[in-house]
Amino acid sequence: MKALIFEQFGGPEVLRYAEIPDPGLALGHIIVRTKAVGLNFADVYRRRGNYHLAGKPPFILGYEGAGVVEQVSPDVTHIQVGDRIAFCDVPFANSELVAVPVDRAIPVPSDITFEQAAGLLLQGMTAHYLVNDSYAVQAGDDVVVHAAAGGVGQLLIQIAKSKGARVIGLTSSEAKQAAALQAGSDVVFGYDTEWTQEVIRFTEEKQGANVVYDSVGSTLMESFAAVRTKGTVVFYGMAGGDPPHVDPRMLMDSSKTLTGGDLWNHVTTLANRIERAEALFQALREGIIQMGGLTSFPLKDGAEAHRLIESRQSTGKILLIP
Repeated sequence: MKALIFEQFGGPEVLRYAEIPDPGLALGHIIVRTKAVGLNFADVYRRRGNYHLAGKPPFILGYEGAGVVEQVSPDVTHIQVGDRIAFCDVPFANSELVAVPVDRAIPVPSDITFEQAAGLLLQGMTAHYLVNDSYAVQAGDDVVVHAAAGGVGQLLIQIAKSKGARVIGLTSSEAKQAAALQAGSDVVFGYDTEWTQEVIRFTEEKQGANVVYDSVGSTLMESFAAVRTKGTVVFYGMAGGDPPHVDPRMLMDSSKTLTGGDLWNHVTTLANRIERAEALFQALREGIIQMGGLTSFPLKDGAEAHRLIESRQSTGKILLIP
């Protein structure tokens, strides 16, 4: 099969499109021929060597994709050859064929495209647990979304709006401001402004938001300044660097809450994966979620896709098409 591989850590130039052996079919697995693969910033971290990678080169990136079942292990009876399957936590997805454990195989309905499934599940499930589990967004809440033009950011805006919240987006450029407004944000402030004061002014008598979803990390103390007394900061990413240490006395004095978020603590069973996926697919059907702004690259041009995501000029989701 063909795959996007790398044999040493570095920039996008280390990626190359090559012929490698097909994956083997183990018990409890299926082989999926990928039709679309999602690109995530974690792939960049792994390519740079910031994340541990098991095994030896050649390494294959990618954890999220969708396609058609080509082979089924003899012990698997509920999945058939030809079924449409997606996954969001299976390694080696940047290839034509992927061995998928059946406990991570999510059925894709016929009215959902492979591109939609590959572009929605990882970031969509992240947004889903953030607004339902980390902090349960309610009608009337004021919600601040960092990196509001990104994949998770745009989904957070849309799902929070569907629950009746007002959404305040934070972005780094005019183009990204337009994307956040298009996604439904009520107002967007730039990181180059005094955005904490803007949030306080916008929320009027509340004197701050009910919740801030912070995926930047280095902005954590500003996020605390932007939430009201008894407000919540949900920290779930470090795109801008490590967060500062938080003094528990500040939390006590302000009655504010800090909670962390990691998707894999929330999707621990196949049933939960399917439940969240079905909720996202239904939101897509109903127009609650719009998936505008998908950007696709042929898998062989994966280095160009990596350059785009690293430039931070992209909005929405980037896909690789085998």
